Amino acid sequence: MSGRGPRVGVVTFPGSLDDRDALRAVALMGGEPVAVWHADPDLRGADAVILPGGFSYGDYLRAGAIARFAPVMEAVAAFARDGGPVLGICNGFQVLCEAGLLPGALIRNRGLAFVCRWVHLRVEPRPRAGRASGGPTDGEPSGDLAIGAPGEVLQVPIKHGEGQFVCSDEDLAAIEANGQVALRYCSPDGVVDERFNPNGALDNIAGLFNEAGNVLGLMPHPEHAVDPDLGPTGGQAVLRWLFDAARARARVAG
Repeated sequence: MSGRGPRVGVVTFPGSLDDRDALRAVALMGGEPVAVWHADPDLRGADAVILPGGFSYGDYLRAGAIARFAPVMEAVAAFARDGGPVLGICNGFQVLCEAGLLPGALIRNRGLAFVCRWVHLRVEPRPRAGRASGGPTDGEPSGDLAIGAPGEVLQVPIKHGEGQFVCSDEDLAAIEANGQVALRYCSPDGVVDERFNPNGALDNIAGLFNEAGNVLGLMPHPEHAVDPDLGPTGGQAVLRWLFDAARARARVAG
């Protein structure tokens, strides 16, 4: 890890359009941004990885369905299995689900219309890590990290047509029991209700951890909400989670 901050690889797929915004957000937050190409065989020494928003491979077949087979995804999957922190934003969330690194899927918004607006997100509590098979061992700090204080409300923009999170009843029960929900759509004062659900996502799920707690996918765009000169800064908490997870992993490895 560099002295400046975590080295964060941002993957560009054909059709990515928020990769430069993610690189800029990493730099604004004090990290070292590293551009990673979809055909690269490795992650260029990254301490953390971002799969950005956009329309990878034109969203042909399904959003994220082709990107999951990109050469770089082998390195991303290996990095995630080894406990490396991975953040998937919008299309990146869809890619993570298609690749099996997160449960469920993202389908057309319930209203069948593209939505683009600011939303409020409630931070959900994180349980102790180590319970899930294949996850970090108990005491390994990276899996214990939450995005913020439980109940904290973040303001972050969304822009998607396929953001409705769905999964089987069995998967949903496991997600809730394991405390894998990271963020839920809510009112400005933190009330979770269908009135504030912009896309029909099950249980108002806006962001989701894997069982180990080192992979996070969310439909809202934190990279567009880090610069106070441009508006609300709710996205800073998400980038801090990524940075803190990278630092925690480095401490355990060291």
